[in-house]
This record gives sequence, C-alpha cells and structure tokens, in this order.
Amino acid sequence: MCGITGLLMFENNSLPTTAAIRKMTDAIKHRGPDQTGIRLVDRIALGFTRLSILDLEHGSQPISNEDQSLWLVFNGEVYNYQTLKRELEELGHTFKTNTDSEVIIHLYEEYQEHCLEKLRGMFGFAIWDRRKKQLFAARDHFGIKPFYYYTDNTQFAFGSEIKSILSLDGLKPAVNSKSLFHYLTLQYVPQPDTMFAGIKKLEPGHYMIVDQWGNIKKQAYWEAKFEPEHRPIETFIEEIRYKLNESVNLHTQSDVPIGSFLSGGIDSTSIASYLSKRGPIKTFSVGFEGEHNENIYAKKTATELGIDHFDEVISVDRFFEDTIKAVWHMDEPIADPSAIAIYRLSQVAREHITVALSGEGADELFGGYRIYREPSSLKPLSWIPTNLKKNIKQFIDQIPFNFYGKNYMKRGLTPLEERFLGNAKIFNEQEKRLVLSSMVNVKANWEPTTALTSKIYEISKDLDDISRMQLIDLNFWLPGDILMKADKMSMAHSLEVRVPFLDKEVFEIARKIPSSYRVTNKTTKYVLRKAMEDIVPNHVLNRPKLGFPVPLKKWLMGSIGDIMIEQIIISGIEEWIQIDHVVGLLKEHRNGRVDNSRKIWTIYIFALWHSVFIHENSVRLVI
Repeated sequence: MCGITGLLMFENNSLPTTAAIRKMTDAIKHRGPDQTGIRLVDRIALGFTRLSILDLEHGSQPISNEDQSLWLVFNGEVYNYQTLKRELEELGHTFKTNTDSEVIIHLYEEYQEHCLEKLRGMFGFAIWDRRKKQLFAARDHFGIKPFYYYTDNTQFAFGSEIKSILSLDGLKPAVNSKSLFHYLTLQYVPQPDTMFAGIKKLEPGHYMIVDQWGNIKKQAYWEAKFEPEHRPIETFIEEIRYKLNESVNLHTQSDVPIGSFLSGGIDSTSIASYLSKRGPIKTFSVGFEGEHNENIYAKKTATELGIDHFDEVISVDRFFEDTIKAVWHMDEPIADPSAIAIYRLSQVAREHITVALSGEGADELFGGYRIYREPSSLKPLSWIPTNLKKNIKQFIDQIPFNFYGKNYMKRGLTPLEERFLGNAKIFNEQEKRLVLSSMVNVKANWEPTTALTSKIYEISKDLDDISRMQLIDLNFWLPGDILMKADKMSMAHSLEVRVPFLDKEVFEIARKIPSSYRVTNKTTKYVLRKAMEDIVPNHVLNRPKLGFPVPLKKWLMGSIGDIMIEQIIISGIEEWIQIDHVVGLLKEHRNGRVDNSRKIWTIYIFALWHSVFIHENSVRLVI
C-alpha cells in the first residue's frame, strides 16, 4: 500500500519540475512513510510514497521495465502476482524484484490494456509509455483503491488523494455545486465528480489513456452483473466456502504483521475465522458506551476463536476530536458517522499490525442490508396498476398529518427507481431546495439524483428488485462511501486494509446466486450464513447487522448540538446553506418530533470540509 502522484505537462508547455512533484508527493506522506521515490521522464514526473509490505528491500518505485521504456507507479496489491510472474517468465520476461508492481509493468508490456483482465486485487496505477508517449492509468474492479485526476489546457495531474492535486501552483479549490446537491441526498459525492470543481475520480473498473497533447480516452474494462443460476443451494454453499477461504489465503501475502478487524457481525467474523485457521492472529474493534457496544460481541467471538483481541470504547470527546482530523484525511465530505469509528479503529490496529483484513463488500455481494427485504414487505401493494398507484400517492402526500401505515403506503406506491438510490437517502429533492441557499437555488439547474441511478436501473430492468438494488449499491454506495472511508481512514494511520469479499472470483459466485437464496422473509445474506455454519461461532450466524451504531441522536440533545451549530455558522457555508434552516432542524430534533441527526451531521461534515479546504478566513489545521 502506498500513495502515487503524477504530473504530465502537455506538448508546447514547460516541463514538470522536481519541486512540483515533491510537493504533490509530500502531501500524502502518511500513506507511505517508509520511502519516497520521484522520477522525471520525458514530459512527466512520477511520485511515490511507500508503505513496505512485500519484498521490503527491493520494492521501491517508480519502477521500470528492462529498457526503461515503461515507468510505473502503483498503489494496492495484486494477489495473484506470483502466478502471473511465472507465466510472464515463461514468455521471456525477466524480473529484478519479487514485487507485484514489477509484475504489472511486464503484464502491460505483454498485453497492453488487456493486462487488466488478468489482475486479481486492489489497485490504482499509472504507466508512462515512452514509445507511445502516453499515460495508461487504471482503477480496480470495485474501487477499493482511489485514483483522482485534474486536467486543463497545459497539464494532467493525478494522485491517490486530492491533497496532492491541490498542491499544484495556481489551483484554487472551489465547491462543485452539482456534487453538493447529490451529496445532500447520498451523504457522499458520486463518481466521477468530487466536491472540488474540476477534480474527478476514475470510476471503478475503468482505465484511461492520456496522450502528450492532453487527449483523454476513458473506457470500462469490467462491470458488475447478476446472472442468477437456478440450482441447489448446497452447490453455492460449497463454492462460497472454497473461494472465500482461497481469497483470505491470498490476502494474507505479506512480509509484515497482519491481523483483522472484528465486529459482532458475520462479515468480519467470517474473515477472522478463516484467518485464525492459519495461526495466531490479532483482531481489533471499537464501540460506544450503551446497549449497542459492538465490543461486547467482538470479545465473545474472539474468546470462542481463541484470538488475541484489542478494543477501545470511543468517548464523545474523542469522537469529535477525531472528526476534524478525519475530514482532512477524507479529502471530500463523507457524512457517514461510522467513518470516524474506522479512523479510531485503524489507529488502535496500527499499534500492533501493518495490514488488516476487513469484511467490506459482503453486504453488496450477498444481500446483507435490511432494506433489501423491502420488495418482499411491499408485495401486498404490487397488484395496484401503475397509474392508480400514482394517483393514490398524490392523494396521500396531500394529507397534512401522519397516520399508521402512511410511510409504508408511500414507499409501496413509489416505483423502485424513485425510492431506492442506495443505502442512504438523507435529504429528498424538496428538502434540498429548502436547505440550500436562495442564491444557489436561483442559479442552479439541478439534475435530480435519480438521473444518476437511472442508467443502472435501465440495464437491469429484467432482473428482480433485490438484484437491482444490489447493483445500485455496487456502483454507488460501495465505492462512494464504504470503500472510500475504509481507504482514507486506514491510510491516515499508514495501515493497509484488505477486503477478501471484494475479490473478482468471489463475485463470480455471488452474481450467480438467486435472490431467493440471498434474501428471505426472515433474514439477509441467507446463503452466506448457511455457508458459514461450523466456521463462525453460533451466536454470530443470525445476528442482525448493526455496523458502527454512533449515538448521534442522543448527543444532539445536549451541548454537542450547540457546538456543532456554532461550527457550522463560522464555516463560511452561508453561500451554500440556509443556516437558519439547519438551526430549525436541531430544534425539531430536540422537540422529539423527528430524528434529524443524520441531516444535521451531513451539513456539519460539509461545513467542516469547507472550513478545512475552502474557507479562506478559517484557521487551517495542521494534521
């Protein structure tokens, strides 16, 4: 794991300088504190910060092939690199290291862009091809590793984090208003945009080519598809057990200490259980005081598995102390409160290990979110004709008071394409216009957030509703929220997080499983739970998903809510947000009329981000 940077100056412009690429690279030193590498070749400068994991003595970058016609910077891990290395050696390639980075550059030399079809792992990398005078860059299948870029008429810059790009001379950070509009609904900024105007992220499963004149070609090389096969569930159970165990084994390749995150759920417990079969390991958890303290369940699991376990209870003071630091590391606002818990969890783990395995991706692959049971619960309303549904919903919307079943009827009468945009839906379209400033509303020509998801719904129209919902989450929620916070919060502490569920071979099994095996009337991830019988402790098998339950609702009732409002007021976001409306949300919350904690948190995180990156009069933090 590491951080990569690059600066390509187009023809008829000045050459990149060592000072510029060093400044870009130093901005992400936390991603790779062990070593820094810089190389200027032709019209490009490449930078690298290394967190040493494999071949500790010989894994420096940027790295070239034998004749130095290709130069690579690479962030991530290729888990099948040893197999690929043997294949390439049989084809005549010679190697000077035992690293996966050198395998990538020879793989590209042999297969060009088709090299991506052979990679099994997580990655964001760039290769400068001196013969073609072009840059080839790619991001892994699911978006585990980030890749940001910026271009204008003189240059193309890229990096593992936006902070590198912001270090460019003359680049003034500004809010992307379209991104803010979607962020208010989704709690993250959907690809390919970022919250910074002009800075983008390469989509998962994509590569791009940038030539010496600045022409850019972007192409998908992989996409998630569900193609259910109707066969006995026992066949899937055996395949899951075999392939997940294989994936965990591949993810343990390391020359440094390795361990695992462990909550009270089946995802992380499955990983820890397989990992513990290889020998003694360390696991880590964090929790909050109260009835939903995940540490209690993690300790019980660790005891049954005979694991050396470490945990911490996060106090409210510690949570908010970490929040401002986490916002800086996240680059762009992610209003998922669990991100702060992962920040603390990563710090606890880094005191003992350098690599941590984690359970991200299981919910999206195997149907783990409770919302996936909604199509079944809404089935009693499915017989109503579409036009009649629309008329009934319009009538219900006009009723000024709440009544039992009102929300159920509204959701059941709303088409899936309109009601499900992913696992978070913070502000709806009407609410966004109330919270945004009048000036923004006048100037903006807003595209509804449903326009983003419509393409996925269109290509999946022949699938069942559960599979379509999972595809939405695989394409938006997973890379935009789950994986973004996992990467940024762990790398803030120079910790590499690996996710064995998000292996393309594991997905090959998951995508063939019928939705009736994934989600039932009684539980989610049914087939995964069956596969983990006799592998994970019994008390974990059917425990419902909780994640990191942060007690925001309770905290806002006290002085914390006032402090958050004060920080929102001084953040400089009045150009974008109606501050009085946010104050009103807190009053509503405290009156007990409605739980506005997630809405207030979404505004609060944007305000902190704005203070750190945009507001000129703010005190810049030294992290």
